[in-house]
Amino acid sequence: MRILYHLPLSPYARKVRLVLSEKRIPFELRVERVWERREEFLHLNPACTVPVLEEENGLVLADSYAICEYLDEAYPDLPLLGRTLGERAEVRRLVAWFDGKFAREVTENLLYEKQMKRLLGRGNPDAAAIRAGYANLKPHLDYLGWLAETRLWLAGNALSLADLAAAAHLSTLDYIGDLDWSLNESAKDWYARVKSRPAFRSLLADRVSGVNPPVHYADLDF
Repeated sequence: MRILYHLPLSPYARKVRLVLSEKRIPFELRVERVWERREEFLHLNPACTVPVLEEENGLVLADSYAICEYLDEAYPDLPLLGRTLGERAEVRRLVAWFDGKFAREVTENLLYEKQMKRLLGRGNPDAAAIRAGYANLKPHLDYLGWLAETRLWLAGNALSLADLAAAAHLSTLDYIGDLDWSLNESAKDWYARVKSRPAFRSLLADRVSGVNPPVHYADLDF
C-alpha cells in the first residue's frame, strides 16, 4: 500500500490527500511529527517536511506540488491540471497563488503562529502576525469569491488542483475557527460545493488532540 506521510493540519498534505481521493487512488495515512526529526523519515526526505508519498514500488516523492504533478501524469484519467496549455497555465497560476501568496499572508500568520510554532519549539505566537493574517483574509476571500462568481470552478469549467489547493488552506483555517464565512458569500458557496465532495470526507473527520473544530466544520450545510 502506498503511504502518505502527513500532519492533519498541513494544507499541503491535505491538498495531496484530496488529489489522491479525487483520483480514487488507495493510500494509507501516516502521521509524521516532523519536529522529532525521525532518522528514518530524514532518509525519505532530508528537508523533513510533509507531505511525502511513498509508492508501492518504493518510489519516494516529496513536496506537494511535485507529488500532485506526478499523480496527474501517472493517473491521467481524471486530469486536475487542465487539458489545454492555457488551462494548465491558469491552474498553475492559482495553485501558486494559494500555496504561495495566500500561505504567506494568511495561513502562516494564523495556522503557523497559533498551532505549529509551539510544536516546532519556535517561541510564542506573534500577535502582530496574527492581526496581519486576519486583515489579509478578507481581500483573499474577495478574490476567491470573484473567481467563483465568474467561473464554474476557480480555474475554469472543471474542478482542478486550484480548487483543491484553495480548499486545503481554507479547511485548516476553518478547523481552528479562524474563518468568518460572512465576509464573502460567493466564497462560502464555492467552499460548500468542494466540501460536499466525497474526497473531502476524511478531512472533515480529522481531529487534532487539544484542538476542537467549530461545530460547522463538518457540517455540509453550514
